[in-house]
Amino acid sequence: MFEEFDFDMILDRMLSNVSDDFDKREGSVIYDALAPAAMELANFYIALDMVMDEVFADSASYYYLTKRAAEKGIFPKEETYAICKMEVFPAETPISIGDRFNLNTLNYMVTSVMESGVYQLTCETAGTAGNQQLGELLVIETKNDVNDMQSAVLKEVLIPGEEEEDVEAFRERYFSSFTNEAFGGNKQDYKEKVNDIDGVGGCKIVRAWKSGYHPASMAPDDTVRQWYAQQSATTLDADVYDWLSRVYMAADNKLLTVGGTVKCYIITSEFKAPSLALVQNVQNLLDPDKTTGEGDGLAPIGHVVKVQGVREVPMQISVSVMYKEGYSFASLKKSMEETIDGYFAELAEAWSASDHLIVRMSQMEARLLLLEGIVDILEVRINGDSDNITLEEDAIPVRGDVIG
Repeated sequence: MFEEFDFDMILDRMLSNVSDDFDKREGSVIYDALAPAAMELANFYIALDMVMDEVFADSASYYYLTKRAAEKGIFPKEETYAICKMEVFPAETPISIGDRFNLNTLNYMVTSVMESGVYQLTCETAGTAGNQQLGELLVIETKNDVNDMQSAVLKEVLIPGEEEEDVEAFRERYFSSFTNEAFGGNKQDYKEKVNDIDGVGGCKIVRAWKSGYHPASMAPDDTVRQWYAQQSATTLDADVYDWLSRVYMAADNKLLTVGGTVKCYIITSEFKAPSLALVQNVQNLLDPDKTTGEGDGLAPIGHVVKVQGVREVPMQISVSVMYKEGYSFASLKKSMEETIDGYFAELAEAWSASDHLIVRMSQMEARLLLLEGIVDILEVRINGDSDNITLEEDAIPVRGDVIG
């Protein structure tokens, strides 16, 4: 913005304000008196140019961007630690909270007991490193004697670890806060709260997810009333009758509604289907099952929230390809699988921002054509179909077998 205000321009402008009756040549008293001041002013304009860049969020560096975003209550997401499941055999092995195990270069600590012989471990290394491996664990430190333990296996990543939020992703989230106002349990409010939960990489919020159930259809008619009048705690189990009575009275008094029902689909930060543990964790934070609708979680009072993970839909892919001399399906199968995996990973990353993912044949063919050794694509079929595949709103594609 101030590029023209360099040393020469400032000095020339200063000298122009001095009468030509005086010697203004380089080395003169006036020149030597003004030159240092011109240099300082030039440096000032350089610094001022940097200030102008840092004061606006679209050009600010990370530090000053966080300062600007903090004014709006938005903070960068810090790196998190992967939480995994360990299974121990025999199950009676005395494992305690705080015991430590190792797998290759990573160490893990026991943080909770899931059931007999099954434990939650937290990776001691932050970020995505803890998401990358499963296998046999070695004991580092235990409080009890575990000499009789035959195996300890890291079986599953329950909640993926995440890296610190990228500066451009944080910048985009800051700007989106102006165009998508989060308030009082609207979709944007849910999205922001759910996406802030550790391990979640995206979500979809669906209003009144049981759309086929209308409040009017829930009110009992004469036939239902007659049937209910014949029921009692003696004809039905006492607990069943108690539940039926509460539901019947709510329906009869027009207290049942689907207006506050919300379905929340989530995907992991690795853009895969979440574990049951992650789904339940999000459910507990949003709307705990035991007090659903009471507002004990992040969801507003009256909102009944059901959290579900995305479904992974296997795609069996058959390809008919013309190869260059010296190449074959067997030699290129791994490259094909990696190419398809890359395409499906891109789709999964875009899942939360799209109504329905579409697996496009043209994209598949174009990417396969880039592989060295393939001259032409004759035909590609997915699950036996040659047309584009449109997935449901809660589904992402995953590669099945690739057949040549």
